[in-house]
Amino acid sequence: MTDTTDPHHSTAERQAWLAVLAHAPRAALAAHAEASALGQVFDWLREPETGLALVRARIANRGDRFNLGEVTLTRCIARVSIGGHATAGVGHVLGRDEQRARWVAQLDALLQQPTLQRRLLGEVIAPLRLLRETALAEDQARHAASRVAFYTLQPEATA
Repeated sequence: MTDTTDPHHSTAERQAWLAVLAHAPRAALAAHAEASALGQVFDWLREPETGLALVRARIANRGDRFNLGEVTLTRCIARVSIGGHATAGVGHVLGRDEQRARWVAQLDALLQQPTLQRRLLGEVIAPLRLLRETALAEDQARHAASRVAFYTLQPEATA
């Protein structure tokens, strides 16, 4: 078994699929993870553990950052070896759901496997991304219906 330092993906691609996995609804993530990880043996380099993470913010996305508060975060690391190619996947999810963190780590490890990456991007990441985009669009439409525009009054025309 050899670990690789030559990734078959960019950092931005990995960040994108990790974001999709972390935001995926539990039921959809479970279905995809259990189907994809079937028959694979994972070594847990770090079992799921729950802790706190500091959230920082800026007002109106400008100005100095300030500490907004702390959130509960669960994380773990899984390693899988397929055909002598070992990859380690990380799972970070908000909250205390250890199983969700496991699923994210397993899928991340599998997505780094060159033999599985293209298939999993199409069968797992694309549907989960579409699900997330649909949910966001529905939220935006619901909020837009109740939006009030205070600066729409026209000044009176002078005669």
